[in-house]
Amino acid sequence: MRDLNRVLVTGGAGFIGSHLCERLLAVGSQVVCVDDFSTSAPVNLAGLSDHSGFEFVEHDITEVADDPRLRRPFDVVFHLASPASPMDYLRLPVQTLRVGAHGTSVALDIAEHCGARFVLASTSEVYGDPLEHPQRETYWGNVNPIGTRSVYDEAKRFAEALVFAYHRSRDGDVAVARIFNTYGPRMRAHDGRMVPTFCRQALKGEPITVAGSGQQTRSLCHVDDTVAALVALADADMTGPVNIGNPIELTVLRVAEMIRDLAGSTSPIHYVAAAQDDPQRRCPDIRLARERLGWEPKVPAEEGLAETVEWFRHQIMAAERGPRHFAGPV
Repeated sequence: MRDLNRVLVTGGAGFIGSHLCERLLAVGSQVVCVDDFSTSAPVNLAGLSDHSGFEFVEHDITEVADDPRLRRPFDVVFHLASPASPMDYLRLPVQTLRVGAHGTSVALDIAEHCGARFVLASTSEVYGDPLEHPQRETYWGNVNPIGTRSVYDEAKRFAEALVFAYHRSRDGDVAVARIFNTYGPRMRAHDGRMVPTFCRQALKGEPITVAGSGQQTRSLCHVDDTVAALVALADADMTGPVNIGNPIELTVLRVAEMIRDLAGSTSPIHYVAAAQDDPQRRCPDIRLARERLGWEPKVPAEEGLAETVEWFRHQIMAAERGPRHFAGPV
């Protein structure tokens, strides 16, 4: 077992990052969370800020980490900082590339300084619009390097290359997780991703906008399962990359219909133009995660989506009652 006593989480106020901080605190870790709130919200940390083992540092990780709180000895550095939704990385294209390059470099330097294990949160987007199905970690991908999505895809591909360069040239203790579509509470309703968009539209009785034919597939992994995999990878003796996702494929149209039913909505489904380079099939081969991490997703889509719909329902109702009641990014 590796020590998880002192942990740094970049992007820790984000959707996955805040859940990761919560899980680490629950197992007794001392957690330093770094975020600049460019694509996250302080409300995600509301349940953590009073915890004695939690400390927050507002900092842009692309800048040199001079803050002494970031130079303490850490056992593990989790690097999650990055815009992740289409709305965010299209709005912040240069910043997305910078955090993939400079941000990863700064975070790696922090880990190297104290001999910490480094865990990169990469993405299934490194596979692009894949020609291999399901996607194995050995697949090199089919990415348009100058398309609109490339700012995110290539930022993560570069980050992976940098992590392995540290591993080979400096004997860095590193690991790379390729995270597939993750969903759950604390997503932002207007962040442009499929699940929160469908939840918001269904709960408000608006048309549910399905891109393209709706027959393109995604594999939905609940955030609790994704976080469990990241913690397991931090504790493992492997570099990866390793796919973290749910191997059960669902069409985008099926997800829209499930969310509409769970919301008790009669929203019509409207088809809109597909985004450039939108992947047609997305499904991980998770044999490596099963064999090396002893991990596989446990939360069924129906259960996880029901929880997520109810979380959004609560947020929308609270927002309608006014700021005094509202505590979330809807």
